[in-house]
Amino acid sequence: MSDELKKLLEQVHDGITTFDFDGKNTPCIVIEASKYDEILSKVAGQSFSVNTDLNILQDGLGNVFVELLLTFSKGNIVEKFLVNAKTDLTFFQALAETSMLALSSPKSHYGKDNVFMIQLPRPEKAQDALEIIKNALIPKNQK
Repeated sequence: MSDELKKLLEQVHDGITTFDFDGKNTPCIVIEASKYDEILSKVAGQSFSVNTDLNILQDGLGNVFVELLLTFSKGNIVEKFLVNAKTDLTFFQALAETSMLALSSPKSHYGKDNVFMIQLPRPEKAQDALEIIKNALIPKNQK
């Protein structure tokens, strides 16, 4: 395993999951309770948008990582999460299907309370990213 791959694996965010929301598998990023509370305190009661960028990192050997960059239009909030697409492909499938992303704290009940939902402004970005991810997960010599 290369040093670069080891570094990426060490940076992968632990709290990547999905949950059932109104009968749909919905992607969710679980963040520290203090970070979750800080985000809510900065944007609660305001009209705002969240730009969602998906930066795909691949090595041609079937290792794919996606850097999710969330930039809030209010509160000077920028959050970055690294996701291992090989182990969390269902997260990206749900993201492409629902165009929704949830942020949650560890003390939340997924799909019930204390979940912050983000509607992706451009759903096609998630769909395009899923296709790139699926293709990149197959090592170049096996295509």
